[in-house]
Amino acid sequence: MTQTHPPLHPKPLTQASFAPYGDVLETTGKDSFLINNGHCARYHNLATLSIDHTGAAGISLFEAQHYAFPIKLSLLERHPLGSQAFIPMSTDPFLVVVAYDVDGQPGLPEVFISNGRQGVNYLRNTWHGVLTPIYKPALFSVVDYIGDKNNLEEHTLDTPYTIVEPNSSSQT
Repeated sequence: MTQTHPPLHPKPLTQASFAPYGDVLETTGKDSFLINNGHCARYHNLATLSIDHTGAAGISLFEAQHYAFPIKLSLLERHPLGSQAFIPMSTDPFLVVVAYDVDGQPGLPEVFISNGRQGVNYLRNTWHGVLTPIYKPALFSVVDYIGDKNNLEEHTLDTPYTIVEPNSSSQT
């Protein structure tokens, strides 16, 4: 018989619940100051980048296809040389999958769902899922390590997890 895991249910993305993995990039509840002659609120320094001295912080654009529920989670990755920030360029929700490190491998994944106006900054070496827009494709600005060293470690799960749609009562 094939081993299966209980389904993973996305929970709301909040700074408190996500803190062990990184920063939630959002304006809600954050202080700002006005710039541009009072026409723009600046929410300053929402995350601290951590980049190895062998590279530099760079900005890239990722164009990601959407995933349909139920989603099979079979791959997690992490980045030892730098934090990695994902900033959506739309107001559509996306999933954020993370896991603690357990002896060099990802532990039990946690799944969060953004409210459509949040980004995330993963700490260095944080196991996380791939970019997972839901409902429709999405464009993201990504700030991370750019350099000559390998900043990607991938782990394929022996037994995939199933992520069910938020508010789903499915137990399969």
